[in-house]
Amino acid sequence: MEKKFTLPGRPKKRLFIGMLALTTVLASVVLYGIWYIARLGLAEIAEPLPLVVGGLFALLGGGAMLAILNMVLAVKGWFYLPFLQRQTYELINVLFPVAVYVAKIFGVSKRNLEGSFIATSNLLFNRLGIKVPADRLLVVTPHCLQLATCPHKITRDPNNCKRCGGCDIGSLVTLSEEMGFHFFVATGGTLARQVVYNTRPKAVLAIACERDLMSGIQDVYPLPAVGVLNIRPNGPCYNTHVDMAEVRAQLEKIIIPKEQDNG
Repeated sequence: MEKKFTLPGRPKKRLFIGMLALTTVLASVVLYGIWYIARLGLAEIAEPLPLVVGGLFALLGGGAMLAILNMVLAVKGWFYLPFLQRQTYELINVLFPVAVYVAKIFGVSKRNLEGSFIATSNLLFNRLGIKVPADRLLVVTPHCLQLATCPHKITRDPNNCKRCGGCDIGSLVTLSEEMGFHFFVATGGTLARQVVYNTRPKAVLAIACERDLMSGIQDVYPLPAVGVLNIRPNGPCYNTHVDMAEVRAQLEKIIIPKEQDNG
């Protein structure tokens, strides 16, 4: 009998973008305050120094807002600049810890903010129209997807799975055989990054919680990655599950059909 689980609600992409924009504005205000206080002292060191430092701060703030605007355009499905994606991820790396504190003021949890980032990142991934052969796609899952009482070791070799149906690993192994992608079960982020390095895929699909997906997507960049949130009916990191229909739908968007690949 097919297992039924309560699927997590879809995170709102505008939540992450809004908090990132607000954080950028606050950071720009702080930079302006620093410049305003220091401008007289800078002028004593060298007359053009206040202008140089002010211009640098303005460039940082303007570049950050341009990256956010570019993200909004992509999310809306309008014309955007793909080459600014690297700058966007770098901006996220710098400002996300601050955005978490800003979000708390408005009653937004870090988990919701991370989920919104994943939804936004996935949309950007799909907007780029990335397609790869099945054998150049790596699917990585956490070991908590395996039934905790299972005696079979599937990390490093998921083919050890006996496909008893007690967890979703067997379904993923079967799907990997059907579609032809690489499948790996990792015990942590370090091992997952090692697998990415050794496999050298052209794209990654990762299944994990919000925190691990966010850090993983940023860690492997510029390698394109799409994330699928796991389902945690027993709490985090224990007997988790995944919506296999969503996994298949994402894979079908990424993998080049065999008839086109051969052609």
